Amino acid sequence: QVQLVESGGGLVRNGDSLRLSCAASGRSFSSYTMGWFRQPPGNEREFVAGTNWNGAHTRYADSVKGRFTISRDNPNNTVYLHMNSLKPEDSAVYYCAADAKYYSGYVEARLHEYDYWGQGTQVTVSS
Repeated sequence: QVQLVESGGGLVRNGDSLRLSCAASGRSFSSYTMGWFRQPPGNEREFVAGTNWNGAHTRYADSVKGRFTISRDNPNNTVYLHMNSLKPEDSAVYYCAADAKYYSGYVEARLHEYDYWGQGTQVTVSS
């Protein structure tokens, strides 16, 4: 069992930066693919970024490529989402998720492939 707790959300202005953190419990964190998803108001949850177990493979949604960076700190059971050049359309609840397939070299973008989810953190970007 893995528990995920996101933090770092808030209210920022257009063009600002923000770093989200996801702290994980459980000894298997370092073997899991980790992903960030977001859900804007009235819309479906969507994939944002993901990293495989050792950070060698990452994947990004087209809408955030070049602006967002995902990274992980396995010894400290934490995954980060560094968000630069934020836009109002980035406003959403951001969720951290774990894909519990051990040592996968592939980063899934499909929600149903992820086994564990955090409670989410709100990011609001004002224009």
